[in-house]
Amino acid sequence: MHKFRIGILISVIVGILLLGFFSPSTPKAMAQQPTGSIPTVTGTPAGPTIRVDSSLQKVLVYAGPSSFDYPAIGVMLGNETAPALGVADGKPDWIQIYYPGVRNSVAWIYALYVSLSPGALLLPIEIPPTPTPQSTPTINPTLEAAFIGLETPTRLPTFTPFPSRIEVPQFQDETTNLGPGVPTGLLIVVLGLFGFFGAVISYLRGR
Repeated sequence: MHKFRIGILISVIVGILLLGFFSPSTPKAMAQQPTGSIPTVTGTPAGPTIRVDSSLQKVLVYAGPSSFDYPAIGVMLGNETAPALGVADGKPDWIQIYYPGVRNSVAWIYALYVSLSPGALLLPIEIPPTPTPQSTPTINPTLEAAFIGLETPTRLPTFTPFPSRIEVPQFQDETTNLGPGVPTGLLIVVLGLFGFFGAVISYLRGR
């Protein structure tokens, strides 16, 4: 009798377990988990931007606010945009922009070539120091002398000083007086009279 009760109890337990496995309740749907990584959206925070004038093909950007004192480090094309960081202190016509791929990811562009976004307010930024060349090229004097021909010294002309006083020769007019105490006019008159009397005598002899 005791064994019969134990068998009935075991049968009831097995029946309850079987009913639990085959319950007609609706199974819970399992959500499908993504197999790939979820992409994250990253970007530059909204702020002032510049846009290159569309009429320009390209514009150079420089390492500092000057096209003479700083080297060109990149190019921006027409209608291209970039975040604006500020203006040069004392040079408001130069704008610092975010430019990836260069040192500190910043560059400078001339303000007349770009337009700022509406309502943009840029603060002054300290001007970076002017870059200095790493080494100064020197020329070997021996090598330089090999390419420079030796010039033949040219003798300078001697300088002859002028005399302090120029002696001007004085010429005496010898036609003024033919003899001492005899005027030239009187001599001419006497010779004229002799000629006149000679002509009269010749005329009278001819008659």
